[in-house]
Amino acid sequence: MRIGVLMLPADPWPQTVERARHLEALGYAHLWTYDHLSWRRYRDLPWHAAMPWLTGLAGVTDRVRLGTMVASPNFRHPANLAKEAMTLDHISAGRLTLGIGAGGTGFDATVLGTEPPTPRQRTARLTEFVEVLDGLLREPAYSHHGEHYTVQDARMIPGCVQRPRLPLAVAAAGPKTLALAARLGDAWITYGDPNATDQSPAAIEAAVRAQAAILDERCADLGRDPATLERIYLIGNTEERPLASVAAFEDFIGRYSALGFTDVVFHDPRPGDPVWTDDPRIADRIAEHLFH
Repeated sequence: MRIGVLMLPADPWPQTVERARHLEALGYAHLWTYDHLSWRRYRDLPWHAAMPWLTGLAGVTDRVRLGTMVASPNFRHPANLAKEAMTLDHISAGRLTLGIGAGGTGFDATVLGTEPPTPRQRTARLTEFVEVLDGLLREPAYSHHGEHYTVQDARMIPGCVQRPRLPLAVAAAGPKTLALAARLGDAWITYGDPNATDQSPAAIEAAVRAQAAILDERCADLGRDPATLERIYLIGNTEERPLASVAAFEDFIGRYSALGFTDVVFHDPRPGDPVWTDDPRIADRIAEHLFH
């Protein structure tokens, strides 16, 4: 089980650098950040852009993998994102994982003056978004003419450091997006059922188990070994508090390892945040117990 940390792109840069280097030194496998223009309770607080932020981290770290959790079609075109991701793959010496999701219905969905898409439209848009990214990141020259995106003879030279392209981690909860993850993803990201009213540990595990079963079925339909798809669980805003203690965290990752997950990511606790109120020193305690 690999353990990663999600850091919000909301702090002064020197503080961010210090924290990222510390987490890397502790032995964490990957660092992630949200890809939003602004986000929820940080709407009127400092918030930096994901790709430049990750590029900065690539320059001040050496080993830890970096990723978006998750890149949003709400305000991105796949041609621009692919070029930025390819470049960051070079800057990081092949340490980038591009997490991709359907995009939410909040600020990012309306900031460009458009109406928020329906759930059906978001799923269709994500499918095409990932298909175009896959083509762009694999091919030196690529064109596409679809319902949502047009790419006319784009050039992607020199291509990714990671071959045949950098990994795509697809966030998926429903049957259609799980089928997309099985078809084009190198990894699957979930935090359970985002629409469920019951956020108890048992309910979340049941939802994740059901999602994993669908994912396995879609892999089988494609003739793909499900074991070739990494599975990333993002600890969300639920009733369970895995960071309450090292013992609680160890129990949590044991249960999710049994569900087939290869990776777990937790939000770095933030003093003053009304949700992530755990002791920031828990990251050190977990690392000391699990990695050393």
